[in-house]
Amino acid sequence: MGLKGKYTAHIAAVASAVALSLAAWGTAVLTDSEAEASSGAGAGAGQERQVPPTEEGKGPAKVTPVKVPESIVHAAEAGGKAVNITIDDGPDPRWTPQILDVLRENDVKAVFCIVGQRAKEYPQLVKRVVAEGHKLCDHTMDHDTTMDRKPFAYQKQQILDAKRLIEEAAGGAKIEYYRAPGGAFTPDSRKLAAGEGMRPLGWNVDTKDFERPGAGVIVNTVKSELSNGPTILFHDGGGERSQTVAALREVLPWLKSQGHPTSFPVRTAP
Repeated sequence: MGLKGKYTAHIAAVASAVALSLAAWGTAVLTDSEAEASSGAGAGAGQERQVPPTEEGKGPAKVTPVKVPESIVHAAEAGGKAVNITIDDGPDPRWTPQILDVLRENDVKAVFCIVGQRAKEYPQLVKRVVAEGHKLCDHTMDHDTTMDRKPFAYQKQQILDAKRLIEEAAGGAKIEYYRAPGGAFTPDSRKLAAGEGMRPLGWNVDTKDFERPGAGVIVNTVKSELSNGPTILFHDGGGERSQTVAALREVLPWLKSQGHPTSFPVRTAP
């Protein structure tokens, strides 16, 4: 082979090596990108997904809404032996502060199912609920336990008017759950609530503290019915609630001693 032939062969070999290198680099980049996408680095299941910042660098341009199921939830986010403490029918100027004090003393967070009219009357208590790390639940405007037998237009007004008043009282804090008074859910009301980002919320243990059976009876109801499921129902409004306060002082330490941490109800998983 002459000098010219050797030179030509050398150039061809170099070009081939460069092409192979570029191909390998491109495959590596594609593989890294696919791995990042499959790992869910941008968004996990049930989380809000943020798109990259706008050109002006002023933060996310768009947020994908979280889909909230219409089914009634009872499960605890933490799973295992975790329980959900839920407090209904307030706020009440006498009993809600006492219950908040007991929760704080025991380092427990709860869901407060708030009646719209009560939120309008006592916005400072709604703000305290939020400030102390508890979550909000829409419990309708008037606590009508027969609303499931009334037109959907009425149900809609009860839910959305309460939502507006609770949000105003809370300074815009998010309402994460909806509980129908007395369990008066309907498919349409559940769908409406879920569409507004509020997971329909049930219960497993009804303490019947509203009947004022005695603090000891309330405590025993929790102990005997906890095997039914993790969501426990108490009340801070709708009447005299000294027995509820006394029962919570005993129940909350007992739950911890039995290995039952407190959690919040699941919002986004079926």
